[in-house]
Amino acid sequence: MSGMRYQAPGSVDEAVALLADANGAARVLAGGTDLLVQLRLGMISPDVVVDIKKIAETQGITADGGGFCIGASVSGAELGENAELKAAYPGVVEGAELIGSTQVQGRATMAGNLCNASPAADSVPALIAAGATCTVAGPNGQREVAVGDIPTGPGQTSLANGEFIVNIKLPARPANSGDAYLRMIPRTEMDIAIVGAGVNLVLDDSGTCTAATVVLGAVGPKTITVADAGAALVGSKVDDAALAAVAAAASAAATPISDKRGTVEYRTKVAGVMASRAAAIAAERAQKA
Repeated sequence: MSGMRYQAPGSVDEAVALLADANGAARVLAGGTDLLVQLRLGMISPDVVVDIKKIAETQGITADGGGFCIGASVSGAELGENAELKAAYPGVVEGAELIGSTQVQGRATMAGNLCNASPAADSVPALIAAGATCTVAGPNGQREVAVGDIPTGPGQTSLANGEFIVNIKLPARPANSGDAYLRMIPRTEMDIAIVGAGVNLVLDDSGTCTAATVVLGAVGPKTITVADAGAALVGSKVDDAALAAVAAAASAAATPISDKRGTVEYRTKVAGVMASRAAAIAAERAQKA
């Protein structure tokens, strides 16, 4: 720890140069709610900590072609205070607002939650269900990457040396569309999800579902997009039969482990329950949209 340097670059290029020069021995600081805990516990000892909060492109929430561009250093609290974002993507905001306590909310970021690559990350299933992408900056310039392609396993990401996430982009909302995120935790608050479910769907004017994505968290080494659950919703009125099919597909797709928070059998059952409930909420929101 004694040799660790702290840097707060003012530009994307400067941050990339610092990260690339460290050759894998650097860590990015956005909110720091995961990083500082890992430093204190001695889990990591980077040569350089690169604070990206002073870079203009990582700040603020901006309307972007009918969708939204959310800077990588935007906190959960800021997301919850943005009425336009909350109206368009309540499920995404719900996921982000479940990260930690009120105090943690003032710091924790969705980009940090994504890059920490916990299978139980609360903000990730709803982002994937929404079709979110992120801008990744690195030594070879910038690239757009689907949010779901960032985590590759527990604590592992697809980011190469010198790369970091600049922002997260949510697409424009179609008419009659809605999303939701639900999770199950063993305690009443501030615990890690044993199952999370994000659903994003679109209805036509008659209330029939025309597109749907169902994503599970915490029941595999990374999130699981349940194609059969989405297919069960498409063509339906999101009625009881469709929701039962969603539950069955989600339970079938779940690959949880047993640990102190829950058994395989319990988590498998709850995956179906959470997915079907989230789908019902998303459909209700789509009808009001």
